[in-house]
Amino acid sequence: MIQQATDTTDFTAMREAMVASQLRTNAVDDPRIVAAMLRVPREAYLPESVARLAYRDTAVPLGRNRAANVPVATGRLLTAADIAPTDSVLLIGAAGGYTAAVLAELAATVTAVESDPDLAGAARVALGDARVTLVEGPLEAGAPAGAPYDVLVVDGAVEHLPDTLVAQVRPGGTVVAGLIDRGVTRLAAGVRTEGGFGLRAFADMDCVALPGFAKPKSFRF
Repeated sequence: MIQQATDTTDFTAMREAMVASQLRTNAVDDPRIVAAMLRVPREAYLPESVARLAYRDTAVPLGRNRAANVPVATGRLLTAADIAPTDSVLLIGAAGGYTAAVLAELAATVTAVESDPDLAGAARVALGDARVTLVEGPLEAGAPAGAPYDVLVVDGAVEHLPDTLVAQVRPGGTVVAGLIDRGVTRLAAGVRTEGGFGLRAFADMDCVALPGFAKPKSFRF
């Protein structure tokens, strides 16, 4: 169960150190994102047993072959997404709810998808009355009922983004995701247009793998 940590003083200091040493030194330079990640207590969205790892520059294990994404990877993805206060955002890979909580500070509406029922339940409790619609279901299916979205954020690395997921973004909307390419994870961004869609990598960086996005056997780069 995810619980609010009690030692707020120590966690506050660690959160400030994360922002100073991990985010600001790695091109997470949007003031709104920096402020949101400074406000949102990451430890509150992790299991109590691993809350002490909240601000390390590493993925945090959540069990069942899932992990919370590396903070700087999330920060870089959100920076590349260039989210406006009026945007509607679709988040894939809600995990314990942390990135959804950060997005709720940046966008008008957030729809977060999580496939693991335990993580979805924990995220629902941790998010409380935050302006987030949590959808439990396959990550690769997205949340078509709320489409079209202005921004799609895949908070993790995938081998392949299905067309049915990209189609939930409006033409002109932004997509950011981690990509797995021959064992290397890269952060990438792209804009959906009427004529097609593609992602362009902008950083090689550790990023947790998400289930459900295996490359189809017939897929070619």
